[in-house]
Amino acid sequence: MTDLWVIIIGMGVGSFGLRFLFLGLVGDRAMPDWLLRHLRYTAVAVLPALVAPLVVWPTATGGETDPLRLTAAAAALVVGYVWKSLYGAVGAGAAVMIAGAWLPF
Repeated sequence: MTDLWVIIIGMGVGSFGLRFLFLGLVGDRAMPDWLLRHLRYTAVAVLPALVAPLVVWPTATGGETDPLRLTAAAAALVVGYVWKSLYGAVGAGAAVMIAGAWLPF
């Protein structure tokens, strides 16, 4: 039980440190253009990294690749690319998942 609390407290201190670095130390100054350019791509890199394991190796199927999830991800990718809409992409992926759950395979 002690190991768990050490990890929780350590992650809290690390998370606070990262936030304080940007908000506390740099918050009142303008950041360089090269840093702002790289920070623009943070969400574009993090969101697919969070979703990809759930699409390729979903826990719901015991780690086996599911064609329905791949189809939903492809639909979300196409809608997001064509219409440049996050909400549209999420809606398209959700619609494919819901419709696929009702179709008999």
